[in-house]
Amino acid sequence: MTEVEVVQLLVSPTHRLAGRPADGPSPVSVEELVLRAEVRGGLGLVGDRYFGQRVHRDAAVTLMSAEHLPLDIDPNVDLRQTRRNVLLRGVDIDSLVGSTVTLDCGFGPVTFSLNRPARPCAWMDVTIGPGAHRALRGKGGVRATPLTDGVLAVGEATFSVVTPAAQPGPR
Repeated sequence: MTEVEVVQLLVSPTHRLAGRPADGPSPVSVEELVLRAEVRGGLGLVGDRYFGQRVHRDAAVTLMSAEHLPLDIDPNVDLRQTRRNVLLRGVDIDSLVGSTVTLDCGFGPVTFSLNRPARPCAWMDVTIGPGAHRALRGKGGVRATPLTDGVLAVGEATFSVVTPAAQPGPR
């Protein structure tokens, strides 16, 4: 187990980055940063735009490492600009693609399957600043499926790898 910090949680009922980046993001209709988020296995974060969306079942929740935020481009960047759901400090989440992990914020462990990288898009240069798209390549977070129900909360948490990613066999 590793001690980590859940720095921020974002639950957004709408997809704000639609259309062309030059048009800018849609306005915020509700406060998207929350202190607690309910998780439902196989469905995502209750109230989030990807909750229960069949096409996003393997990518319902996105986790990102705070250490990878491009603070040199914008020192105030957070989940509202990156559009990820869970910002963690203390673990390189990008290196764990293919793993099954748990995150326990004091309400019991929530298990996630870390399925694939969350690749940054051209919107990052608009929402964060020029060069952010390039700076986040390989460090944009991980798209995950929650496997169990639970609660995530901002603050101290424990993180553990339940099943490491499969290592490629010899060629």
